[in-house]
Amino acid sequence: MAQMISTMPMLDAAPAAASTIMPRLQAAAAAAACLDAPPSGIAVVSRQHVRPDAASAPAVGDLALSVSDLPMLSCHYIQKGLFFPAPDLPMPSLVLLLRSSLSRALAAVPPLAGRLVTLPDDDGRVVVRCNDGAGVDFLHAVAPGLSLDDFLVPGADVPTKLTKDLFPMDMDRTVSYEGHRRPLASFQVTVLGDGAVFIGIVANHAVVDGTSFWHFFNTWAAICRGDSPTRLPDFSRNFFGESTAVLRFPGGVGPSVTFDVDAPLRERVFRFSADAVRQLKAVANRRPSRGQDAEVYGKMAQDPKNDPLVRGRGGEEISSFQSLCAQIWLAVTRARKRLDPDATTTFRMAVNCRHRLRPAVSPAYFGNAIQSAVTTATVTELLACSDLRWAAGKLNASLAAYGDGAIRRAAAAWQAAPRCFPLGNPDGAVITMGSSNRFPMYEGNDFGWGRPLAVRSGRANKFDGKMSAFPGRAGDGSVDIEVCLTPDTMAALLRDTEFMQFVSGPSHLL
Repeated sequence: MAQMISTMPMLDAAPAAASTIMPRLQAAAAAAACLDAPPSGIAVVSRQHVRPDAASAPAVGDLALSVSDLPMLSCHYIQKGLFFPAPDLPMPSLVLLLRSSLSRALAAVPPLAGRLVTLPDDDGRVVVRCNDGAGVDFLHAVAPGLSLDDFLVPGADVPTKLTKDLFPMDMDRTVSYEGHRRPLASFQVTVLGDGAVFIGIVANHAVVDGTSFWHFFNTWAAICRGDSPTRLPDFSRNFFGESTAVLRFPGGVGPSVTFDVDAPLRERVFRFSADAVRQLKAVANRRPSRGQDAEVYGKMAQDPKNDPLVRGRGGEEISSFQSLCAQIWLAVTRARKRLDPDATTTFRMAVNCRHRLRPAVSPAYFGNAIQSAVTTATVTELLACSDLRWAAGKLNASLAAYGDGAIRRAAAAWQAAPRCFPLGNPDGAVITMGSSNRFPMYEGNDFGWGRPLAVRSGRANKFDGKMSAFPGRAGDGSVDIEVCLTPDTMAALLRDTEFMQFVSGPSHLL
């Protein structure tokens, strides 16, 4: 657990050349190392409370949690953050800049600085009370004995014992219902011994989905570097129409997560190059790729049984990401050696409803506008011939059918029987794909001293089969997939040559 340090030598406030920053950081790190530090070596220097800039904060009032927000009350807060190169300014100046720009960003997005409130009497509705001055926590931490290389290790599991302390530890695995008593967001800036910086955000999942989360990250970065936000958030509600459905929690005792948070897991980030993704898409759509990989699929293309381009079952071309997900579905199912042949495997994929609804919801809608598209197949069906095209076609059909009607039917079904979202893998045969390779994690998140270097997450909402998609840093169509699996399944996956041939670089080495 991250530990509070009472004192910390301050660096000179005057601007300094880049060549002089590192010695000062190392001197400060050495001083900090003399103090007691937690096992991870990440120790908190200071904690401050930040409120929205009063001069620019709009009056938003109460925002009722929607039928997409309420199910997330049993989920952990979202934990995502970014590594950055060493900044070319003193740490005290950097921390002050980040804190002051955060205050202005919260003024543009006041719900994150509010609290959850359950309205009294028989109403029972849960709202986000904005503009009440509650504010957020901002932590400054140091890790003098750690460098970027300790976190981004090629060919190794994610060092979760280290990464968990990159986020405010008093919010670790906090359930979103706790937003009645806890801040709806907390922030931690951690300076490593080599000068690299990690900015981590913990945000209530009943208040934001991934789209809203990264919208706020982009807004904060833009304000910090001196730009205006590209778009302001949309706080309009009830895009499903008026709803009287409520989730009741007698005595104010909130829900618990629906999976075992202490179950053993291994976590890796697998990188798939743009070329590998194109190859998978070519196979899924039964066509040869252009370029060097054309010969690989030449025989397949010349097979008279194969059309030059076979549309997915939804009538659309199977996308690159659907093709990649199909490969993952096949490989993980093969790696789960204990599954019965007649067991049903399930692939759950988070679906952004904003552009799928009619009329469409604003891309800047701030809140949850997500549902889970479910695709199923038996182990025998999926693995009988390990046909990527068949698996990708199943995923394509599920997603193609997930339009306005399906979304509204799912919302109506929830309102008829409200419940929290059942995250987890109860039968050991589920894959849950969250986040998105289209989120602007690298794009738009330059705080003024360089683009992010890597994305990492904390321990929130992780269980066997939980995966998160990140865009590749190069922005060329490559994709990073954060994969959480039981230790035996991960070991089997790493031995699966059919899967690992598509994984880039040394990250596949045992």
